[in-house]
Amino acid sequence: MRRLALILLAAMPFAAHAADLAKGQRLFASRCGSCHSVGPAARAGFGPQLNAVFGRRAGATPDFRYSPAMAKSGIVWNEQTLAAFIDAPDDVVPGNKMRFWGMSNRQQVGDLLAYLRSIPAAAPR
Repeated sequence: MRRLALILLAAMPFAAHAADLAKGQRLFASRCGSCHSVGPAARAGFGPQLNAVFGRRAGATPDFRYSPAMAKSGIVWNEQTLAAFIDAPDDVVPGNKMRFWGMSNRQQVGDLLAYLRSIPAAAPR
């Protein structure tokens, strides 16, 4: 838990940059969209769908089979937890199934988070 706290503190500067929604949408399409989906037709694929991800408990969507590590992580997704996870998934949740080596460019992470935040909460979960 101490490790997660340090990672979250290190991720705080991600929110300091002005985010670009259009760039975030392009980043999602190029870096995330092959495994994750968003929008009215979103459903789990190689990764869970990400509609209304903010405020959701990690490992909680019923249509995806999560790793035991993710299901037991206790994480609730917010700007800081998502930024830390996108930066270093294996450090935040050791043993997770996501095969992504991370995105450390803070501006890109901020853009991606802005796009994810723009996905309507009313979209299917």
